[in-house]
Amino acid sequence: MKVRQLTFRLLQVYADVVRTGSLTATANRLHLTQPTVSQQLKRLREIVGEPIVRHEEGRLVPTEVGQALYQLSQDLLSRADVFSQYVEEYNSGGRGHFSIGLVNTAQYVLPRLLGPFSQANPQVDITVEIGNRQQMLNRFERHEDDLYVFSHPPLDDDVLAAPFLSNPLVVVGPEASHWADVNDLTMEALKDQRFLLREPGSATRHTFDAWLYSAGIELRSTQQIASNEAIRLAVASGMGLAVLSRHVVADAPKGIQELPLQGFPLKSRWHFVVRRERRLPPAAYRFLSFVQGSLAQAFEEPEGGLAVAELLQALKVER
Repeated sequence: MKVRQLTFRLLQVYADVVRTGSLTATANRLHLTQPTVSQQLKRLREIVGEPIVRHEEGRLVPTEVGQALYQLSQDLLSRADVFSQYVEEYNSGGRGHFSIGLVNTAQYVLPRLLGPFSQANPQVDITVEIGNRQQMLNRFERHEDDLYVFSHPPLDDDVLAAPFLSNPLVVVGPEASHWADVNDLTMEALKDQRFLLREPGSATRHTFDAWLYSAGIELRSTQQIASNEAIRLAVASGMGLAVLSRHVVADAPKGIQELPLQGFPLKSRWHFVVRRERRLPPAAYRFLSFVQGSLAQAFEEPEGGLAVAELLQALKVER
């Protein structure tokens, strides 16, 4: 048997002949001529090396070898259908995988988008990487992820960015802090307090340092702590004050409160960031489309949906 000469088309024609028992019926169903169907059967008989059909009571029925060939054709064609369905679902983004890199503060809000998306798309696998801005920049430079979330996107002509969600930065103190009751509270009044700061690679630290520099204020006492959660707990215990995303404060249990400081909150926005030349997996497109339709309801920020829509359009143009 010349197995390598078998084709899906030959097997498709043969399987249909067995099902219908008629060359004419198969020709009509597959939009072929009857002589073409006869030629396909002849070719298949030559490949197998044995008779595969016989006439019986006006119908074509498989021989013993033909029955085994029919089972083979059913198995292969069924597997091809499964693969075709898989490719169709993959191309639509309904299955597959993508990776997303988040700056630390974004971990407090992205689950509100990733969770519902995953529930609606259980066949999509998502890898989530979390780190400070410098760590995410390093991953970006190494092309390690499909999507990124930054509050300050990389300055690169290769970058496409969509400012999808506001990230207001606020000054926080312990729940019983007397500073909460001070009218017209200023940073000048707080500069002698200990401030708990993220590491220099943090976007929150970068934004706060830039604001202090522009205001001509130098803090007298600072302590560096490596995570927002550790800072939150330290503030709650009375170790000092801090600048955190308002989303972190809203997500936190009791223990800290936002202080009514003049000049705050500092404005910041999270951006979805994509490399122009990177071909996104269809599942990543599906996620961005989901986000576009969900931001207004999840965060009451319809302008973010417009920004994501512009990003999707730009990605289509780049493709």
